[in-house]
Amino acid sequence: MHRDDDAEIIAAARVGFLDEAADMLQQFEQALLVMETDPADAENLNAAFRAAHTIKGTAGLFGCDAVVAFTHEVETLLEGLRSGALAVTDPISAALLEGLDQMAALLDEVRTGRASAAVAERSQVLGARLRQLHGAGGVAAPTDAVHGANAATDLAAEAGSAGGAAWHLSLRFGADALRNGLDPLAFIRYLGTLGHITGCEVVADVPALADLDAEACHLGFELGLRSAATQSDIEQVFEFARDDCSLHIVQPGADGSAFEALLDLRCAGDGASAEALLATWARLGVGMGQLGDEAPPTEAEPGDTVPAADASAAHAGGGARNDTMTPAAPLAAVAARRTGRDRRTPAEARFVKVRADKLDHLIDLIGELVIAGSGAQMVANQEASPLFLEATQRVSELVQATRDGALALRMVPVGETFSRFQRVVRDTSKQLGKDIEFVVTGGDTELDKSMVELIADPLMHLVRNSLDHGIELPADRLAAGKAATGRLQINACHEGGSIVIEVSDDGRGLRRERILAKAIERGLLPEGAQPSDAEVWQLIFAPGFSTADKVTDLSGRGVGMDVVKRNIEALRGQIALTSVDGQGTRTQIRLPLTLAMIDGFLTLVGGVHYVLPLAVVSECIAVPRECLADPGRICGTFDLRGVVLPYIDLALFYGVASGSAGAADGEAQRRSLVVVRDGAVRVGLVVDRLLGEHQTVIKPLAGIFRHLKALAGSTILGSGDVALVLDMQGLLAAALQAQRPARPGAMAAPSLANG
Repeated sequence: MHRDDDAEIIAAARVGFLDEAADMLQQFEQALLVMETDPADAENLNAAFRAAHTIKGTAGLFGCDAVVAFTHEVETLLEGLRSGALAVTDPISAALLEGLDQMAALLDEVRTGRASAAVAERSQVLGARLRQLHGAGGVAAPTDAVHGANAATDLAAEAGSAGGAAWHLSLRFGADALRNGLDPLAFIRYLGTLGHITGCEVVADVPALADLDAEACHLGFELGLRSAATQSDIEQVFEFARDDCSLHIVQPGADGSAFEALLDLRCAGDGASAEALLATWARLGVGMGQLGDEAPPTEAEPGDTVPAADASAAHAGGGARNDTMTPAAPLAAVAARRTGRDRRTPAEARFVKVRADKLDHLIDLIGELVIAGSGAQMVANQEASPLFLEATQRVSELVQATRDGALALRMVPVGETFSRFQRVVRDTSKQLGKDIEFVVTGGDTELDKSMVELIADPLMHLVRNSLDHGIELPADRLAAGKAATGRLQINACHEGGSIVIEVSDDGRGLRRERILAKAIERGLLPEGAQPSDAEVWQLIFAPGFSTADKVTDLSGRGVGMDVVKRNIEALRGQIALTSVDGQGTRTQIRLPLTLAMIDGFLTLVGGVHYVLPLAVVSECIAVPRECLADPGRICGTFDLRGVVLPYIDLALFYGVASGSAGAADGEAQRRSLVVVRDGAVRVGLVVDRLLGEHQTVIKPLAGIFRHLKALAGSTILGSGDVALVLDMQGLLAAALQAQRPARPGAMAAPSLANG
């Protein structure tokens, strides 16, 4: 293998380690926050310890000594909590959270390759503080003995005074271990930090030179380890390589049956291999007590089955051993025992990590496949060949299923983003002297991964605003007849083809008169204006708008809410705000489920193709008579089975010639009206033709078209023509706005340039 290839593999492995460490840090933070509120939750405490231990172990494999040294201090304090020697207190919780931040800073140094003296100094200071809280002034490596964990733990505790219990490890690395950037010796060296390696024998299965793959790993090890660690601790050493190695651990004090099963597993009835492995164990000192050498060695007759204990004794005593001898345990039983000892749960075994850029590339390819499939379908319709039509229909179904499956790969629960705010709420509430209950609902609601990442920052602004401006101090809440503890809630749910995220609080609410006065002062509204509540709340999103009396570390500068609105609209979303004075504020964000592909409904207006999201289409009907009464009217109302609804004529709205223009009397009736729904709101859209369902790959509009509020993007049809994807929120807002003028038709006819 070339040196450059080695470096590339190691770099890729390091990236994987850092990604996994980031996940572990998030789990660690969640566990610490839960521990602060529920100190008695032992399982949560164990989860925090496992996360810290995993980070330390994998960091040690990559030589990240600073991470290992500091994380050890955090781990030691956690061990004190697990053992019951320490109780969870506010100083300990605060120190562990600061330790979490320091671990993140150290890992960031690994990621960037730049060390900082300030970070190193912080490690020393905080490390000393952690040791002080533990009460020892300098704690040795943790014994990791967890009370009542398992029998191995008890054995380790009993053997602590003698330097630990005697473990036996059988380790085999997979053929791809080196290709995946793993260094087998690094695991052995790190294993030595748990105790003393009493013996190590290399087991190499090297093929003939003609069959040798120079990049493959053929190494295995049989080791003796004397340590007070638990079996879980030993397994954690190999956690990073669990998919690239086979590890089996024989507990201290195990009888011969454990080695008998291991012999059967490793050798699978191969007499020569079993002979060699027994010789290896003999050199390690295995067999004197564990394989039952109290039985006298016997000479086996050909074809006899000799127990592993007797075989070991014969080997140790120099007696002859027939190659036909096999362990007594049936292979099926050995396999069953191996399955029972597998560290990975079935759920874990089903998950595979994939790089985000590879997934994005797959989505792009499927998008092009959708476009190509539409082209094939169009050609099939033109040819009118039944066999061709049937084949393209089948291909279209498979493409749609593939598209749905690929998009599902990008969907992640929004709860992972919501959980980040728990730390923000905790730290901010303590900083402000407020008592706040943070509630998350609908965290399992799924959203496109790319959108989850982009929505985090806007949500952070909303959460901070609620904490700083919304929820009052405990004394003020009590004076207002409220509970001293404020409530901040984030909720997510699916609604139609969108996801709705709400951030609400039970604080003081927005003060309409104050906002209105500030807007008039800044010239945003004329003197004496009396806008609706919804219009007043929208003033909050004006650039630089703020009613705060003073600037704080959190807010008051008039920046943030305009950025929130701009970022939400960039995602084809919509943000709305409602508030009741003295009762609280609710901010609602509505987003599409994905930015990549949608099921669309294709229409034709004035020779231009327009696509509606299929999820919002309620029904299609002939254009009602009231919509034809005034041919030049852009919008109005019509009666739908006793319900009056607004409508928009898309041809007039975009300033294009309708397909019915100049038609003979009665032909205008051939136009159609599509009823679309957004929540409880329904609006009719008048179009020239209905072209049916269409799988739509959304392409962003060029910057020159970004001022078009009622267009969400574009797509390419199978014919190569461009179709425009309608922004339903923009159209609905235009239709509702058009109903406000007192006289009919007061809204000026918008063109494509200002639509």
